[in-house]
This record gives sequence, C-alpha cells and structure tokens, in this order.
Amino acid sequence: MVTVAGRAAGPRMWHPPRRGYGVVLMLIVTTYVLALLADRAWLVAVVLFVQTGTVWQTLRVSQARPGLRIASGAVFAFALIAGVAGVFADNEALSGVTFLAASVLYLVAPFSIVRDIGFHRGVDQQTMFGALAAYLLIGMAFGFLYACLGALQPGPLFGDNGDPTLPQALFFSFVTMTTVGYGDLVPAGNPAQSIAVLEALLGQLFLVTAVAKVVENWRPRGWHRDGRAEPDAAGEPDADAPAEPAG
Repeated sequence: MVTVAGRAAGPRMWHPPRRGYGVVLMLIVTTYVLALLADRAWLVAVVLFVQTGTVWQTLRVSQARPGLRIASGAVFAFALIAGVAGVFADNEALSGVTFLAASVLYLVAPFSIVRDIGFHRGVDQQTMFGALAAYLLIGMAFGFLYACLGALQPGPLFGDNGDPTLPQALFFSFVTMTTVGYGDLVPAGNPAQSIAVLEALLGQLFLVTAVAKVVENWRPRGWHRDGRAEPDAAGEPDADAPAEPAG
C-alpha cells in the first residue's frame, strides 16, 4: 500500500527515546530539597517557580498533547499568582490553595511521561530516568496534597501530632506510597485516610506496570527476545552477535 507521498505505509513506529529526562529528574530533586527548606512564604513561592519549570520541562520532553499543555498552562498561572500572593498575605486558606495547585501540577506530568515511555522500543537510560521521574512526581503530588489538607481542614491532620510541615507531608507521602508505614504519622480522619489508601494503591500499581514494562523490554544489546541478532541502524544483523544456527 502506497501513501500519497509515495512512501510505503508500514506498521506503527516506536518512538525514539526522548532526551531530557535526566534534566527532569534533577529538577525534581531540586524541588524536593527546596521544599524541605520552605519554612517561609517566599520560599514556598520559589518552590512553585521551580516546580513550574519542572512540569514545563516534563511536558516538553514527553511531547504532551496540546490540550494537556493548555490545561497545565492555566494551572501554572494560578499557582504562580497564589504563590506570589502568599508572600504578602499570611493566610492559611491561601497556603492551602497554593499547595493544591502544586499538587495538581505534579499529578499532570506523570501521565504524559508514562504515555511517552510506553512507546519506547527498548529500555535505556532515558526510559529509566522517565519512570523514576514519574514515580517521584506522584509521591510529591500527594505530599503537597497532604500539606493542603493540613492548611484547609479544621482539625489537625495527624491528630496529636498536629498539622504537618511541608517536609513532614512529603515524608508521609513517600512512606505511604512505598507502603513502609512507620506509624509515627497517622491521619486522624477523612479525607486524609482515604487519600492515603488511594496513594498506596497507585504506588503499587505504578510499580507493577512500570517495572513490568522495563523488565519486559530489557534485553542485552544486539539480541531479540527469540535469540536472533538484532539489526543495526543500517538493517544488518550485529556482526558481533553469534550467527543463528542453520535450520
């Protein structure tokens, strides 16, 4: 079958690996470190600024769909406005809204990453970086959500331990997502308890699906899953690979 351009129509092509997930991973780590130091409103605004850059880079590298980019742009603007307003107004409700915007930003990006790396032909460094970045983004998204609940709900989020600081919220999030469960911080009621259950389920589901993808597609360079030599870029089998036995 020939297309209008005169080229033969072939099967759906795998995406080549994106370049840039290493930068995304570095930005996520930077955001996490800044969040640990964010004990003042202006530092929270800095965290939001870096976070916006992180999500923008993620959507760019993963080639997110236009609709997702437009929706994220609206959240970007809202988050930055809320962050800057929080510098000049010490208000719990405003802080809660700021953390909510941060949570939404970090929940948007993993979907785009998973969609992108799902079409990688094999598993390489970029695929590993992308999967790790998506996992960290989910954990941080829930951490910001717990901080939001601590600021907005009337009672203390963790009962006798009070409302969490941002570092405590992030710590509780990753402990929950990995199902470690130290037990030093426990939500006193809903909706935090239900959100914690949801995070634990999502964390395990991500590991099952993402790790399965990595394991399924990993193989030594130059080999197919059936043991035949994998063609190189010119379409010829790898010269270093053992020849297939004559049948």
